[in-house]
Amino acid sequence: MKPIILAAIAASFAMPAFADSEIAISDPYARASGMNAIAGAAFFGIANSGDEDDRLIAVRSDVAKRVELHTHIEGEGGVMKMVEVEEGFAVPAGGMHMLERGGNHVMFMGLNQSIEQGDMVSVTLVFEKAGEIALEIPVDLDRQPDMKHGDMNNSN
Repeated sequence: MKPIILAAIAASFAMPAFADSEIAISDPYARASGMNAIAGAAFFGIANSGDEDDRLIAVRSDVAKRVELHTHIEGEGGVMKMVEVEEGFAVPAGGMHMLERGGNHVMFMGLNQSIEQGDMVSVTLVFEKAGEIALEIPVDLDRQPDMKHGDMNNSN
């Protein structure tokens, strides 16, 4: 009986979907912007299996003084800069929206604590229709922009 209970607990941690939601989060990770960082960011995929479009409109976390939805845009002279996306990110019905480095992402500004390799960052995602979804995001400072979680151990 004990192995069955342990397997059920382990499976619940591995499931990216949320019980009463048509929203599923995949491959989340967070990073800090360097040694003694005052800012950090989080990245993940958002899948919407529902029949209606939804929108990520906010993110909350105690890890920073301010948490905003950001994107990169090209400024004067071709210089890229980050800006807040106040309207949030659309997640189409039956579709997916990616938050990734160099594009849309969650920005943690004024970190209240250091973000170290292997830590977990607690966040609450706020969706227009799906409501609030609590999420634990692992800190992965070694992740490269095009790597999927676990790719670092791939020797090919």
